[in-house]
Amino acid sequence: MIAVLRIADRQIEIDLDQPLDISIPMQSGPENPNAWYVGHPEFKPVVLDDWVGSVQDGAAVNFTSMQIIPHAQGTHTETLGHITAEPANVNRAFHRYFYRASLISIKPETKGGDQIIDLHLIQDHLKDPDVEALVIRTLPNDSTKRTRQYSHTNWPYLTRAAAAYLCRKGIQHLLIDTPSVDREEDGGKLEAHRAFWDMDGIPREHATITEFIYADESITDDHYVLEMQLANIEADAVPSRPVLYRIKSIS
Repeated sequence: MIAVLRIADRQIEIDLDQPLDISIPMQSGPENPNAWYVGHPEFKPVVLDDWVGSVQDGAAVNFTSMQIIPHAQGTHTETLGHITAEPANVNRAFHRYFYRASLISIKPETKGGDQIIDLHLIQDHLKDPDVEALVIRTLPNDSTKRTRQYSHTNWPYLTRAAAAYLCRKGIQHLLIDTPSVDREEDGGKLEAHRAFWDMDGIPREHATITEFIYADESITDDHYVLEMQLANIEADAVPSRPVLYRIKSIS
């Protein structure tokens, strides 16, 4: 199905029948990516007295309870409510769900034992002023990211300068394939989060960060239309399903 969207004052044609899903499915048990020293998602039948919500156990329906931690267990989207005392729910950050996006692949630099994504690694990729969302794929890239256990691994992260640059460039939605845009252990500074959301200036309530994505090698670096699909939950972070569409034409 061909759709024509008007985004950032441009008319863009995409094929809705060819979505490129860059989320990681969440399932019960250890076959998920994981970080922040917590357990795995747990899905289990509800038990009420002697009734078990499982067809295999004789019930008429499956009736499942899910215990998840969005920040730690898979693809999720967060707003500045992640680091503020005042609630700021993700769903209220969006006034639409389709955006001009750019996917870039970055090989982090190694400095002092850290793998960092600094300003100069990303600034040459943002020449198009109409780009509203940036998807960062770190290199090397392979399918183990879909189940990788990240706790105590010191994953690649953005420097404050890089995040501040994305803020200045007007990037509304930042997506990355690591558990966080910040260093795993940084003493609570959260410099990249704070810089991207401009917490020391005018906080950007409609900007979001999506972490734990996975962009397969078959999806090339290019400009796309990004669709943000979100769980309709009132929270600072929710499971999400970002989807890219190749641009067929633009005018």
